[in-house]
Amino acid sequence: MEIKVLGTGCAGCKALYETVKQAVAELGLDANVTKEEDIMKIMSYNVMKLPGLVIDEKVISSGKKLSLAEVKDLLAK
Repeated sequence: MEIKVLGTGCAGCKALYETVKQAVAELGLDANVTKEEDIMKIMSYNVMKLPGLVIDEKVISSGKKLSLAEVKDLLAK
């Protein structure tokens, strides 16, 4: 599983990145979690609000600071 957190470095983006890493660890998933800060790459996903969450190249969420429970739910789908 390839997971990307899209964000330019704001507090909400950093928080989502940490939440995603925690959710992956707690669920025991084999996933690669990366943080994408390049604005041109972020724009290629057509995300207008940050932070964004991309799982296997599909935008799952944008503009929301998701809770740990919400991230776990999204990852379990």
